[in-house]
Amino acid sequence: MTAHPSAPVEPQGVDTAAGHAPSASFEPLSPLGFLDRARDSFADRTAVVDGDRSFTYAELYDRVARLGGAITRIADGRPVAVIAPNSHVLLEAHFGVPWARVPLVAINTRLSAFEVANLVKHSESSVLIYDPSFAEIAAEVAKELPEVQLISSEDEYEALLASADPIPRPIVDELDVLSINYTSGTTGRPKGVMYHHRGAFLQAVGMMAHLGIGPDSGYLWTLPMFHCNGWTFPWAIVAAGGTQICLRKVDPSLIWEHLRSGAVTHMCGAPTVMSMIAFAREAEPMAHPVKLATGGAPPSPAILRDMDRLGFNVIHVYGLTEVYGPAVLCVWQSKWDDLPGDQRAKFKARQGVSNVVGTTARIVDLDGNDLPRDGESVGEILLRGNNVMLGYLRDPEATAQAFAGGWFHTGDLGVMHPDGYIELRDRSKDVIISGGENITSVEVEQVIADHPAVLEVAVVAMPHEKWGEVPAAFVTLKDGQDATESEIVDFVKSRLARYKAPGRVVFGHLPKTSTGKIQKFVLREEMWKGRERRIQ
Repeated sequence: MTAHPSAPVEPQGVDTAAGHAPSASFEPLSPLGFLDRARDSFADRTAVVDGDRSFTYAELYDRVARLGGAITRIADGRPVAVIAPNSHVLLEAHFGVPWARVPLVAINTRLSAFEVANLVKHSESSVLIYDPSFAEIAAEVAKELPEVQLISSEDEYEALLASADPIPRPIVDELDVLSINYTSGTTGRPKGVMYHHRGAFLQAVGMMAHLGIGPDSGYLWTLPMFHCNGWTFPWAIVAAGGTQICLRKVDPSLIWEHLRSGAVTHMCGAPTVMSMIAFAREAEPMAHPVKLATGGAPPSPAILRDMDRLGFNVIHVYGLTEVYGPAVLCVWQSKWDDLPGDQRAKFKARQGVSNVVGTTARIVDLDGNDLPRDGESVGEILLRGNNVMLGYLRDPEATAQAFAGGWFHTGDLGVMHPDGYIELRDRSKDVIISGGENITSVEVEQVIADHPAVLEVAVVAMPHEKWGEVPAAFVTLKDGQDATESEIVDFVKSRLARYKAPGRVVFGHLPKTSTGKIQKFVLREEMWKGRERRIQ
């Protein structure tokens, strides 16, 4: 398949007069190399803590090398999928699977069995490594795809490592496919976003630089590791020689237990995670500061004030799966330190400027012309740089559309302030971001439309205090048919992940144009009236 890595490219000593570098001046960029350095420089340091288990960098290297050997033997050169909570197994897979020169497919743990099977099938994965908590989903995948080899992440996984011969780190072409991450597509079909080694290497270095991560850093896993490969932090923390603390579920009590221990210096999460932390009964000001990167929606000034009081240094970021996570960060400037609290919070809630490995972002009008930096002219945000995907797996049409004009089209709408900082205002794509999870309105519409009582349906985002946004469904029923809100919601939950179910169902006729097209903007206005932004 086209996403599979090509044969490794060995750098050669070539004619420098032709503009090429000799082999000593070039090394293909790959985040896998971070583990070589960590083993050589920090062998005895704790690399990962997962409940009662922990591994040093020397031990982590050995386990990864053995996983690479095992995958080489059983994967038949095809991708390997993993469905697991934030754990040492998923962390090891971020190195061990591409160590075998095949892409990693880290699967969203909140998806239904039907959705998981579709992703395994679309990616053509030959192996599914699963945590025992997802045994039922794995069994359903096995029924649908009997040719896929299943490996439980407990005894079977450990036996696999014990029986495997460790292999050296491969030399790769830095544009080989490292991983495939699935994101909701605007057509309702999930798209396989292909990351390359070079992009992951540079994005990881960028995250390390922007967040000030070093050998004494402790990173607490509250961001799902399957989200954009954990925003590349599995590799960034190893690059720095820090310690990764796995948290298998977002539990405020456990989070505060780790925070009080003093071992945590960095973490990431959606604004809803910040709310859970700030309003936990254990919440109290910390003795040491913790940097927390948050994205998905602009955090409110109130939650930013609460987090500041508790000792968190919140860094607002913006990105998408297609750009390895945070492509834009609100880089703080000391001249804002003395501003009144509300004004500081307003500055901190902006999305910011491109990170160090990307090209300066643009805000453009419908014709692709750059808009003035006046904080008022709303246009689409375009991105470009080393931290942009290779494209969508086996979807050249969607790839070409996303890269029209040589820039990645985010589909998000914003303004650029005179100082060059971006602020989101709305989404032009039909995508809803709920608690950090992408939901395409089309896929929810398609399920509701299958209900026998439904004639027409339109789904838009509506604001939600906890999750930021949730779907709202507007439904017209067939003549003589009846359905209740709970029936529609339960029908969606039977087909899709529960978080994709509408938070509200409104029955009635849908507003349309003279040509019969549903006017979604009218429905969005109804849901968001009185708010400055159409994004939360």
